Amino acid sequence: MDRLEEPAVVLDEDDGLAEAVRSTAEKAAEIVWLRRQVAELAAERLLRCAEAMAARFVGGGRLFTFGNGGSSTDAQELATTFLHPRYGTPLPALCLTSDVGVVTALSNDVGFEVVFARQLAALGRQGDIALGISTSAGSSNLVKAIVEGRRRGMLTVALAGYQGGNLAALQALDHLFVIPSSSVHRIQEAQTTVYHVLWELIQHALGSCSPH
Repeated sequence: MDRLEEPAVVLDEDDGLAEAVRSTAEKAAEIVWLRRQVAELAAERLLRCAEAMAARFVGGGRLFTFGNGGSSTDAQELATTFLHPRYGTPLPALCLTSDVGVVTALSNDVGFEVVFARQLAALGRQGDIALGISTSAGSSNLVKAIVEGRRRGMLTVALAGYQGGNLAALQALDHLFVIPSSSVHRIQEAQTTVYHVLWELIQHALGSCSPH
């Protein structure tokens, strides 16, 4: 007697495509909403922060950026945007995760929680800017870096997700921009918008010409 074969399950390509379209539309709508929320809640604060950062640059200050994981990549992109812009004024910026030797040495010999603070202690000076990026807003190494930056007279700025986490209660922060979402992807997308807006506002404050 021949063994009966189970019927093959055939996926409906139209259903799969419809689900992909629906999911993409939802994600797009969510990031648009988040960006509008940030614009409504933080527009004036973004302008004040940009003006304060521009004043530091005029006075010879430098920008130090830092973050963990995906935020580390964003911090590197942010530093590159300031240092090597497509247009406008190049500004001195350094990402504290760029030197693998320094990061691994500090992490191994001292502790990962001070990997950014130790670099600011060695490199930072009064008039500089410390800008940390985090999705969870709970990273102890960001908190310690912000505290060290304030101790050295630096302007302190942070981008965070969720409700601001540990950074929201940090008195050492001069400017904090919170993305009100629990989705890491949406937080990072909105944070990218925030720091590009900051860059453009700073260029305007410095009187740089825009191609638009």
